[in-house]
Amino acid sequence: MEEDGNGWEEGRVEDESQVHCLDLTSFQLHDLGEVEIPESLEELDLTANRLTKLDPRIGLLLHLKKLSLRQNLFDDDGVEPISGWNTISGLHELVLRDNKLRKIPDVSIFKNLLVFDVSFNEISSLNGLSKVSNTLEELYVSKNEVTKMEELEHLHALRILELGSNNLRIMENLQTLTNLQELWLGRNRIRMVNLCGLNCIRKISLQSNRLTCMTGFQECVALEELYLSHNGIQKMEGLATLVNLRVLDISSNKLTAIEDIENLTRLEDLWLNDNQIASLEGLELAVSGSREKLTTIYLEHNPCAGFPNYSTTLKKLFPNLQQIDSDILM
Repeated sequence: MEEDGNGWEEGRVEDESQVHCLDLTSFQLHDLGEVEIPESLEELDLTANRLTKLDPRIGLLLHLKKLSLRQNLFDDDGVEPISGWNTISGLHELVLRDNKLRKIPDVSIFKNLLVFDVSFNEISSLNGLSKVSNTLEELYVSKNEVTKMEELEHLHALRILELGSNNLRIMENLQTLTNLQELWLGRNRIRMVNLCGLNCIRKISLQSNRLTCMTGFQECVALEELYLSHNGIQKMEGLATLVNLRVLDISSNKLTAIEDIENLTRLEDLWLNDNQIASLEGLELAVSGSREKLTTIYLEHNPCAGFPNYSTTLKKLFPNLQQIDSDILM
């Protein structure tokens, strides 16, 4: 390519007005003073910097749809200006994960918001969620200090709700979330399952809570994945109606027998390690519905896993196994 009279190589001159995405991840910037921000931006990613204040030029980006401020040093005052930036009210995705927020910021200006992430902050209450647009489809508030599930009722379009690693004790205020497909509540203090009739849900995680029984899932007939490890569950029950279940994880509980899954025909992954299951006797009948479908089974750290020919027995029972505990079968 030849240079023109201005020293530019023809064909390499970029029209900055056509820049739609700017990724400044891990630049360790303290501010954006030296950064040019094209007015045409639709996506701006400022992940892993040292920012404490919002650059006012962001509020002028008429076409902005995605804004990530993840892993910075923003506190409540630092993000407060965003609540008045009418120009970017068409934002679809706002990520404030891993900052220093103590409360839910006011994002009521964003009438078409689809994704809102305030995980890994210091938020103690969901107060403020009532102002979030009812268009929201994904909400992430994991690893905070939230004690109560509230101000969720209007989020009818919500598909994913992540509230893991908080201080929740009660499952509540979910009954209007009729489109919810994924509910993540691991690492809380929940003692009882209450899904408020959510029969369209497909994935549920209640790992590392304080459950002692499994009742409460019977109406979740669309459920495909259920994660209940690290609780105090003593008996498998309430599973017979979950005919679409593919993944069942009840590892690290207090089970002594495998029950209530003989009618399940789609089960592919079964995690039962770190329980108190004494024998493999009756296992074939217990998992008979998924005999041909099962590809992964974990039973290590149960008394039954110490029996001679443990792996050989499992291979005979389930002809399509691809993994037994951590061993990949070739």
